[in-house]
Amino acid sequence: MINLEIQDIEGIGPTTAKKLKEAGIVSVMDLAVTSADELAVDINASKESAAAFIMAAQKLLRDSHIIEKEFVTADLALEKRRSLLRCSTGSRALDELLLGGIETQAVTEFYGEFGSGKSQVCHTLCATARQPTESGGMDSGVIYIDTEGTFRPERVEQIARSRGLDHRDVLKSVAVCKVYNSSHLELIVKDLGKYVNDFNAKLVIIDGIISLHRAEFLGRGTLADRQQRLNGMLHKIIRLAEIFNIAVVITNQVQSSPDTFFGDPTKAAGGNIVAHASTYRIYLRKSGENRVARMMDSPYHPYSDTRFTINEKGADDVEEEGVSKKNVGGKKGSKTTTND
Repeated sequence: MINLEIQDIEGIGPTTAKKLKEAGIVSVMDLAVTSADELAVDINASKESAAAFIMAAQKLLRDSHIIEKEFVTADLALEKRRSLLRCSTGSRALDELLLGGIETQAVTEFYGEFGSGKSQVCHTLCATARQPTESGGMDSGVIYIDTEGTFRPERVEQIARSRGLDHRDVLKSVAVCKVYNSSHLELIVKDLGKYVNDFNAKLVIIDGIISLHRAEFLGRGTLADRQQRLNGMLHKIIRLAEIFNIAVVITNQVQSSPDTFFGDPTKAAGGNIVAHASTYRIYLRKSGENRVARMMDSPYHPYSDTRFTINEKGADDVEEEGVSKKNVGGKKGSKTTTND
């Protein structure tokens, strides 16, 4: 990759470059994914000036062929999508549901009740991401942001051993951050580009994207502030995924919808803010000894469900896997039925 400096950006001199570095923006990539409102506060500038700096950074990246041009033809867009990396979840059935696995430049959300397998899928990805690309991995590091205290290195070690991987190498490739409050999480996300480079990560996992905000912002009076902060953080994550060409996996809690009279009243927490931020949204639930994964929202995946299990290998296939595609091409948000 071309080595670009902050001062290579048109309109940024030594004084502005110093302010940017003091604000933690040390690369052109960092500036390109920052919001104008955030930057204006960080460097004590007008929103218009901040927006101009960001646009200039993005233009420099496009001119250097690091990110794509503002407009490309659909055939070139298709060619680029075919070159995206995909990471196996550990289960062939779940990979098929995702049409190849967890992909880069996207945010994949797993939501479900306690014990539905969300964290187990994340632990499995810590191991599979380290595999070579020809084996369904990313041959890269992983950043694991733990908001609920559920990360267990022993579990990653067990999964790696069970899959015949070098468990020491896998453990060394996973950078874990225990987050204690919503402000801490937002700060980590703000500096995420730096951590991605430091740890050579192609996969970022945020286990419990909304749990801290839900715990701290109680009552209807705080809802607007909570959603505004979530919105800013999630859009930063989306920009990071696209510009740094990384895969982002988030897990989410659920809540009951009292106005649902038929079917499953369970829905993802966070409202439309989280729903719009997720590129792919998968609902996990228990089904006896196994788990059912249902594709709930996607720009192009069929609306279908599949079964997988949790064992010493982490997420794995059941003996007879099957994908129900009764609603392929159906209306977005409509449901399929699964016999337990």
